[in-house]
Amino acid sequence: MIDLHLIRHGETEWHAENRYAGRSDIRLTDRGLRQAAALAASAPRLDLGLVASSQLRRAVETAAPLAAAAGVPHRVDARFEEVDFGRGEGLTRDEMGRRFPVDLDAFLARPASHPLPGGEPGAAAVERAVAGLAALVAEHREDAGAIALVAHTTLIRLMLCTFLGLPLDEYRRRFPVVGNVTVTTVRVDATPVAAELIASAGLIAFNMPLSDPEELPAP
Repeated sequence: MIDLHLIRHGETEWHAENRYAGRSDIRLTDRGLRQAAALAASAPRLDLGLVASSQLRRAVETAAPLAAAAGVPHRVDARFEEVDFGRGEGLTRDEMGRRFPVDLDAFLARPASHPLPGGEPGAAAVERAVAGLAALVAEHREDAGAIALVAHTTLIRLMLCTFLGLPLDEYRRRFPVVGNVTVTTVRVDATPVAAELIASAGLIAFNMPLSDPEELPAP
């Protein structure tokens, strides 16, 4: 068995206005950088053998200090990037409501099945992400420690629905909040087969904060 720690990146520049950040390559705020440092300081508690992240800067800036603190490799893989929000990218919900209200209502009712205009269906996002996880497991020794994946809130919630056998359209209701740099742990069989990985998954912890970033000095 291998523990997979699913970690949301630190706070970004779009958090204050609650803008949808999918494929946009936004940086962390100063607070986000402190969160990343606090996460790295907690590395011994995670017993890591490998850290992975999407290629987006907010994930890399969170994952790189963690990998360095743990003294383990950091793999960057585009399969772990956030869901593509299409025409909703960079907009607030109010702005979407003014531009495409019918599409927004359909998305809010069934967000995985009815993505925002031009966006990515939830099932497609899960397929690529689980394939990426299976590839990590394939190269990882079972006795080498846990794998940490620094990724994005919507992708993490979709993966959790998949691992727990929940409808993908339920991700917003079942997991309303995934906090920045909180840790959700799923235990899986050491198998490189995506379907077997999903079938073996069990939830160990959800949305666990490891430390207080406000205790660290500003970068």
